[in-house]
Amino acid sequence: MNLRNRRHKPTAEVHTAALNDIMFFLMLFFLLASAVANPQVVKLLLPKSSAGEQSVAKKTMTVSITSDLTYHVDKQSVSLEQLEPLIQSNIAQGEELTIMLYADSAVPIQNVIAVMDIANRNSVRMVLATEPKKD
Repeated sequence: MNLRNRRHKPTAEVHTAALNDIMFFLMLFFLLASAVANPQVVKLLLPKSSAGEQSVAKKTMTVSITSDLTYHVDKQSVSLEQLEPLIQSNIAQGEELTIMLYADSAVPIQNVIAVMDIANRNSVRMVLATEPKKD
């Protein structure tokens, strides 16, 4: 019989002290890299598409209202009554339409709402253009 002393049997050991340091440096690296990649992220409520991608409108129409209450569509003067058929003709082309509305600060809000109502009736997205504040 072969009887050996079990006290001197070699044991398998894994030293994990270095792994803790490596994991700490990896975590620190990813935290710093993510802060540098997007330093000023602004959370916005973006439009959603059925394909799962965010898309920019393929066609944009500019509507301007001057202080003397004249309406302009892409630098062409139109009346308020002509505005809705003009929007509908641009929708009929099959492209997604977004209206950029530029209104003078002296324009009464009712005139701005009239253009917004036309866009809502025709299911068109509308963006109201503003100037940034100067401090």
